[in-house]
Amino acid sequence: MNIWAKMMTALRGGINEAGEAVVDSQALRILDQEIRDATEELKQSRDGLTAIIARQKLGEEKCAQLQKSIEEYEGYAVKALEKDDQTLAMEIAEKIAGFENQFKSEKQAADGFAASANDLRRAINTAEQNIKRLKQQIDTVKATASVQRAQATVAERHSGSNSKLRTAMDSLERIKEKQALKSAQIKAAAEISEETQADSLHDKLEKAGIAPSATGAADVLARLKKKQS
Repeated sequence: MNIWAKMMTALRGGINEAGEAVVDSQALRILDQEIRDATEELKQSRDGLTAIIARQKLGEEKCAQLQKSIEEYEGYAVKALEKDDQTLAMEIAEKIAGFENQFKSEKQAADGFAASANDLRRAINTAEQNIKRLKQQIDTVKATASVQRAQATVAERHSGSNSKLRTAMDSLERIKEKQALKSAQIKAAAEISEETQADSLHDKLEKAGIAPSATGAADVLARLKKKQS
């Protein structure tokens, strides 16, 4: 049972390593997609911020209108009191109270929208900075990967070119050796030809009696006898 457990653990480890290898090979593609997802979510956050700000402004406008109504009806109430019309003054006061309660409600909502908008602005700014930094890092990683691929290609080609260069140099040396041999053969043939021509000319001169013939034993013996006498 212990062996089977170890085998299963090794199998899970192999699967995990294979998964990590796939993730590593697709890391830049995954990062790009995550950046796109984050950018889309950020866009939705901006749309949400726009909606919140719009509601905030509407609430503030309603508060301004209610404040104006309150001031207007307060003037009416004062005039009713000046005329000692308590019933009308009370009715106006009730109207003012309704405006004030509505004002408080709208003011609270507008303040809540304003606080939410501020929080969302900060969150959006933070997210934008994070995405910007991440994009810069991804650009750096991509540039580094490109440089490393170029270096690897150059190194591979340099290694291959060295091998090809050695082969070319060997071929060049063989060509030089063949040319040197051919040159020596041509010189030897020329020398043989010159010697043959010289011998042929000497024979012709001997036959014509112009050049002396080769010295023989009889000539040597005759010369010696002549010296004795």
